[in-house]
Amino acid sequence: MSTALFGSLQSGILYALMALGVYLSFRILDFPDLTVDGSFVTGGAVAASMIVSGVHPVYATLSAIVAGFIAGCITGILHTKGKINPLLSGILMMIALYSINLRIMGRANVPLLNEETLFTKLASFWENSAIANVFSVEWAILFTMTLITFVVKFLVDTFLKTEIGLAIRATGDNKRMIRSLSANTDWLIILGLGISNALVALSGAFVAQYSGFTDIGMGIGMIVIGLASVIIGEALFGTKTIVRTTLAVIGGAIIYRIVVALALRVEFLETGDMKLITAVIVIFALVAPKVLDNFKEKRRRKQRHARQLANNQKDGERLA
Repeated sequence: MSTALFGSLQSGILYALMALGVYLSFRILDFPDLTVDGSFVTGGAVAASMIVSGVHPVYATLSAIVAGFIAGCITGILHTKGKINPLLSGILMMIALYSINLRIMGRANVPLLNEETLFTKLASFWENSAIANVFSVEWAILFTMTLITFVVKFLVDTFLKTEIGLAIRATGDNKRMIRSLSANTDWLIILGLGISNALVALSGAFVAQYSGFTDIGMGIGMIVIGLASVIIGEALFGTKTIVRTTLAVIGGAIIYRIVVALALRVEFLETGDMKLITAVIVIFALVAPKVLDNFKEKRRRKQRHARQLANNQKDGERLA
């Protein structure tokens, strides 16, 4: 049980970067970007292919970020310059990326088990350190990925507070208003989608190196997983500030993985039911807050009604 929870914590941190990317597109830009399912694989495909070719893992990971950024920008261009519906432009780019990813990899699956990755380098460094006997390599990976994730979170928070970041947030809130202030909303949307998919591709590159392979189908359902992480995080931790919301998204990604791990331990559920579990979690995360709000509203109405009856009764007693 503890091993499953620890593994869920690790994978939750790895996928938290993807969830941050989904948060930028869906919540900040209010753009239903389905490019995520393709750009996640693009990040893994670029990183894996370059590592197999002998490129240093750091450079391969940075290249994956650039590839994801380009994919997101193209989606933005299709929408802003091609005047294509946001949902459709994301679907078109996702379909195109399937073939592009196959071209990058040259096949449907690229193994990395015998290659030098960021995690194998970290493992070799950790094993030669003085505290290797105190903490295992798995703890070192968890600590390192947590540090990287929170550094990225800090950079995202800082960017969203800059002039450009505020303009992107305003574009998502009210495009017509920010356009009246002579802001180029097309450029802001393109930039925002580029950054969003760069984070998604970074997550894909980390997952591929951690898993030891990249597969053409590894991105299926990523957009749903990202949305589940965002919705769960917002429902549990709130959205009062940007800093709190991005932290909530990271927490949501971890909690989602823990819930999935616990659900898979139920006897009648199998590994193949993971997509069904994801759908149920998303439905619950969407419906539960509304049910709670309705319950609280009904309770407030009853309290107001009770106070009103009590006041009317007091007024009647005074008149009598």
